[in-house]
Amino acid sequence: MNKAPTPKKIPKELVFHGDIRIDNYYWLRDDSRVDKEVISYLEKENKYTEDWFSKRKDYKTEIFNEMVNKIPDKEISLKVKKDDYYYFSEIFSNDQYSRYYREQKNDKKELLLDLNALSKNKEYFSISGISPSPDHTLIAYGEDLSGRREFNLKIKDLSSNKIIDENVFNSSGSVVWDNSSKFIFYTKKDPKTLITNKVFKHKLGDKQENDLLIYEEKDPEFNVGISKSRLKKYLFINISKTESSETWILDLAKKNSKPMCFLKRQKNHLYGITENHDCFYVITNIDNCKNFKLIKTDLNLVSDLSNWETVIEHSEESYIEGLDTFKEYFYLEVREDGLPKIKKIKKDDFSVEYIKFDDPAYSSYLASIGEYSSKEVFYGYSSPNCQSTVFKENHKNGKREKVWTQDLKNFDSSLYVSERRKIKVRDNKEVPVSFVYKKGIKLKDSPLLMYGYGSYGAIIDASFKSSVLPLLDRGFIFAIAHIRGGSEMGRQWYEDGKMLKKMNTFYDFIDVTKGLLDLGFGNKEKVFAKGGSAGGLLMGAIINLEPELYKGIISAVPFVDVLTTMLDESIPLTTFEYKEWGNPNIKKEYDYIKQYSPYDNLKPSKYPSVLVTSSLHDSQVQYFEPAKYVPKLRENSTSDNPILLKMNLIGGHSGKSGRLNSLEESSLDDAFLLNLLEK
Repeated sequence: MNKAPTPKKIPKELVFHGDIRIDNYYWLRDDSRVDKEVISYLEKENKYTEDWFSKRKDYKTEIFNEMVNKIPDKEISLKVKKDDYYYFSEIFSNDQYSRYYREQKNDKKELLLDLNALSKNKEYFSISGISPSPDHTLIAYGEDLSGRREFNLKIKDLSSNKIIDENVFNSSGSVVWDNSSKFIFYTKKDPKTLITNKVFKHKLGDKQENDLLIYEEKDPEFNVGISKSRLKKYLFINISKTESSETWILDLAKKNSKPMCFLKRQKNHLYGITENHDCFYVITNIDNCKNFKLIKTDLNLVSDLSNWETVIEHSEESYIEGLDTFKEYFYLEVREDGLPKIKKIKKDDFSVEYIKFDDPAYSSYLASIGEYSSKEVFYGYSSPNCQSTVFKENHKNGKREKVWTQDLKNFDSSLYVSERRKIKVRDNKEVPVSFVYKKGIKLKDSPLLMYGYGSYGAIIDASFKSSVLPLLDRGFIFAIAHIRGGSEMGRQWYEDGKMLKKMNTFYDFIDVTKGLLDLGFGNKEKVFAKGGSAGGLLMGAIINLEPELYKGIISAVPFVDVLTTMLDESIPLTTFEYKEWGNPNIKKEYDYIKQYSPYDNLKPSKYPSVLVTSSLHDSQVQYFEPAKYVPKLRENSTSDNPILLKMNLIGGHSGKSGRLNSLEESSLDDAFLLNLLEK
């Protein structure tokens, strides 16, 4: 096999708080992404990776064909009713992208947008979703042609089938229509940091320079989003960072209305609001209610805290995540003992019922698609061995009806088993783990693939993943460790895995891996792990701590150079994440980050086989982090295990665009693991 690429070394001294670090590969950072030497190096890495796979069994083609053969000839999404129309999408088995349609009852479908046609001759293409105007004559959508999640907004006239308005700028892609269908509200990103910090009002057909600035956020630690209220009366401007939030409301019925602050931001106060016909419901952690409580407040006295009435008290056992409200009922998404649950609550007496689920591990969510006056609530459900399904359930009699199921050919859910256990880790906390495997395998002899994330409070539920099926069918056990840094067990679970407690995230993952092996799930000689983005940071940290525990690692778009990135406010999204990782301008936080930052902690070790994947135009984790990490990892590896880099020279944080391209990337990951078992 050809020798691995060896990029030149140009030592750069990085000095902060009197601490000196030497980075030999800092030069690989090129913000313009056109430096010929950098591109040449990345191409050599891709060639090296291709050569490695070419000399081994072609599992990639085999698995890709398997996954394609599971795709039905045509898939139709859930049809969502908006006024007199049903909106939905369709995709054929050989399509990269969907086609968006609408139809009226007993009428033929009408094509709104064909992404396959729009993406023709484009290296990368994605949209932010379509947003119909209130009068249903127009649709708005954002178009991303680079993968950096910077969207150009377009307005299409559905009667003429033509684009009538187009703005070119770095929008987040979010669009909210005013109720007249003559204006849109949109958000704009800072061109340097990519933090969304402005909200504009745009009159259709007018020049972009005439757009009215509605709100501008000056604090670079906060990010801005917009949404329309439940009864469509208000525009909500949602401003948030990790530990604090603020909402502004703009009355859409009043001409030239200006936004009003609902409740001023406070340190460590997070809240979110939902409109009811006679009040606002507020999910809040005020008064140290870590798992949040639900209150309501008069429409005219929103900032008067003495007017707030508690509806659902704070509970140590029940973590409130979301809310959907209807005329006579409201529904809460909660999490109890790490599992998602949905509570139905009657407004007149606050009596509570649970929507029940039977699997030991699963994912559920409120679909939030019914009108306020609707007689049913819609919710989604899946489990590791049961494909995604959407139900509607009558508020009053509880009658449940299945309205959509993910279609999959050649799949029998009864062939697979899902389980959930709790593993006691080194500080005696019990960490949940969900896992799935095929019936009949010898569990103690089986390869084990661990998956984890553990950051931003993000919850990785035990949902159905069709991409895992090729491995399950070849005898793998697939496990998700619900480690601290996520919010699976409540807000404290998140707080115990961030900032100066981040090491818990890595220890939990390692201890859950060992715990499963001790319980007889998996062969200790065939243990693998996979994670992406902050989960890639997890991968980098665990192999520095336990280089010989895992046989192979898949690290996708990995955030591995934490210290250098968090010291550089010019890198997108850095300041927004100070309360997640810490602010290294503070020495105590600098020192803590340095304990685990994967790039800074590489040392001579028997590292496992590692496949690192990334994209040149990734806006979330810059390409140069994995590009630097791979050669330094090779230098420090005392084993003969392969260390590979696959760099998409197009695409962004989610890889290439298009469904079939995504399946190709997934099949490459599986091929890597299966070839390691051949050794």
